[in-house]
Amino acid sequence: MNNSGELNGRVAIVTGGAQGIGKAIALTLARHGADVVVTDINLERAQETVQEIEALQVRSLAIKANVADVSATEQMVKEIVDKLGKIDILVNNAGITRDNVLLRMKPEEWDQVMEVNLKGTYACTRAALKFMFRQKNGRIVNIASITGLMGNAGQANYSASKAGIIGFTKAVAREYATRGITVNAVAPGFIDTAMTQAIPEKERETLIRQIPMERLGTPDDVAAAVYFLVSDLSRYITGQVINVNGGMYM
Repeated sequence: MNNSGELNGRVAIVTGGAQGIGKAIALTLARHGADVVVTDINLERAQETVQEIEALQVRSLAIKANVADVSATEQMVKEIVDKLGKIDILVNNAGITRDNVLLRMKPEEWDQVMEVNLKGTYACTRAALKFMFRQKNGRIVNIASITGLMGNAGQANYSASKAGIIGFTKAVAREYATRGITVNAVAPGFIDTAMTQAIPEKERETLIRQIPMERLGTPDDVAAAVYFLVSDLSRYITGQVINVNGGMYM
């Protein structure tokens, strides 16, 4: 059963929603009553997430998607509108890393991260905006990163893509504020996911000591911020970046 009905009747898309932070966001929105479309490059995992969402008695779809493919993304959004009737919420969560220090970073490592993280956010936002514009209503949340604000060694490509998402968020927020569409970003710090679990124990301990709250965040910590930004509680908030990082960057 739903914990809350505030998002009842609203249709949400969560890109990269099959696992980790994206899955937590998808489930949180569903618990508050939203119908949730889970898009991911891994269709099998997306379908597993959809089963969990449907157990909350809301509608859900799993769609295999490469967010960097602009024409395919436009077709995907049209398909969602055809099946579910509209789009109220878009969460641009899909992202990849290809870490390396700059002198060793291959051009394809730079390009792949920019294609998925930044171009993917552009493509999905543009496709969804066409429908939100007609509705004169919509909520868009882009998942940025602490690295887009403070940088991180070995992640010049990732940091640049996430900084780009922050600038993109602010520009689009200005463009569509008068149409009832808010555009905000959430910048997670270090979150307890498969990626951080792979860090050696000593490095994890060093990392945690840099966080004032002395713990990693959870995917649910990020999902809570996203829920706030797509709910009516944030109706007068746009163009903002909410940091979810335990105080690591202020």
